[in-house]
Amino acid sequence: MNESQQLDEIITCRINDSRKIVEPCTMIIFGASGDLTSRKLIPALYHLYTEKALPKPFRIVGFARREKSDQQWRDELKIAVEQFSRTQPIDSNVWTEFAANICYTRGDLSEASAYQALEQRLNSFGDERLRLNLLCYLATSPSQFGEVVEHLHNAGLLTRDDQQKFWQRIVVEKPFGHDLATAEQLNSDLTRFAHEKQVFRIDHYLGKETVQNILMFRFSNAIFEQLWNRQSIDHVQITVSEKLGVGERGGYYEEAGAIRDMVQNHLLQVLSLVAMEPPVSLDAEPIRDEKVKLLKSIRPLGVADVAKQVVRGQYFAGMIDGKPRPGYRQETKVKNGSDVETFVAMKLLIDNWRWSGVPFFLRTGKSLPLSASEVRVQFKPTPHVLFAEKCGGKLDANAITLRLQPNEGIYLRFNGKVPGTSLSVRPVRMHFSYNSEFGAYTPEAYERLLLEAMAGDATLFIRRDEVETAWGIVDSIRKGWENKPLTNREFYSAGTWGPVAADDLIAQSAHEWRNPQPAS
Repeated sequence: MNESQQLDEIITCRINDSRKIVEPCTMIIFGASGDLTSRKLIPALYHLYTEKALPKPFRIVGFARREKSDQQWRDELKIAVEQFSRTQPIDSNVWTEFAANICYTRGDLSEASAYQALEQRLNSFGDERLRLNLLCYLATSPSQFGEVVEHLHNAGLLTRDDQQKFWQRIVVEKPFGHDLATAEQLNSDLTRFAHEKQVFRIDHYLGKETVQNILMFRFSNAIFEQLWNRQSIDHVQITVSEKLGVGERGGYYEEAGAIRDMVQNHLLQVLSLVAMEPPVSLDAEPIRDEKVKLLKSIRPLGVADVAKQVVRGQYFAGMIDGKPRPGYRQETKVKNGSDVETFVAMKLLIDNWRWSGVPFFLRTGKSLPLSASEVRVQFKPTPHVLFAEKCGGKLDANAITLRLQPNEGIYLRFNGKVPGTSLSVRPVRMHFSYNSEFGAYTPEAYERLLLEAMAGDATLFIRRDEVETAWGIVDSIRKGWENKPLTNREFYSAGTWGPVAADDLIAQSAHEWRNPQPAS
């Protein structure tokens, strides 16, 4: 191998060789008969088992009100995994081995006797590690979190002692609260019987490979991190678009809306990763510290600011892919004349040294032309001399796009000469594709998240102050919307990129939305 080949040799740095060991444990799923268990949790655990990532021994215990035997539940789960597994077909022999570790306990979440029966089941496993190392997954209504945790504590299945030899952890799903007040109450309910370090709040977005790669892209590449500031960047656009409408989730959406469903968690999580300062280490707390600091640096929005910087919208009937799509007000369980938002666009300013004066534009919506999540970092335009002077507005500014899903990858957009005898300039792209570089394998977010929870690594989970800070931002926006009906400029046809008011919002800063493009 010559010197040139040696320089170009691909070197892989394995950062997580020293990651925490996943110890033998039992995962208890409360609310085990729900869709989350069959669609996400069990398929994820099955895939972890096939990859030999689960500890030996381990157990999975389902806890729900319906009467069924261990074998009945295993049979139901096999059907679910055959339907929802990311790999098809499933290996029957592997499934049989995996299913032998699954059992079921019938119980009402509100009955103390049910937790005593659960303790007896755990004791029957023999190995004290399976009895005492417990990952309790609360796939229930948030209103039941406090009750379940209290019963676990009273039954001796949850100890608020972070110095003990064995461990117990609580995993909870979003929505974590309905506003700041309810989030604070939930946190209080949970931490009465568990330390904060025992509570793992899931946002499945953080389990996505491409979202995790934001930190890798920023802090392991010196050429980009040097540009990641107000001197080089003009503005940033974060778009999470959904092609589907509300559908059968009308009842939930009437309570949540897009601001609670998407902005409070997904969009603010992505924003914090894109804009945070470098952490002092890759440990969980330094990373989460910087995310919280970033969220607290967002300029507060008063009622007058909301009117200028935030737009909501709602889709009416339209066409998507040549098929009619009903309006939001015609969806199941939606109130007549509802003003609930299915679209949100906003301009946020971050008051710190790195980002002062750089606007961050965030938007999300239902019934848009395609489903995509991406971050577009738009650099400042070139000085108005040479090519910029000749081309004027036709010379596009450079941009980096982080495509989170689908067609995951990173695009660098710059200007190049069009081949030929004439002197013409147009944008071209350098393109890194996950599929092309690493193959089509992309684990489901829950696979990574469940494994990290078993290992006790909280990096990809939301800390108490983080969720409360995000709710504070959302509550200020909702306060600005109180008693204000939607205007005509805030409605948009299904199959379009949102209301006219959203275009007006970004145009005030002399910018325009850059819409995600379908796969070419």
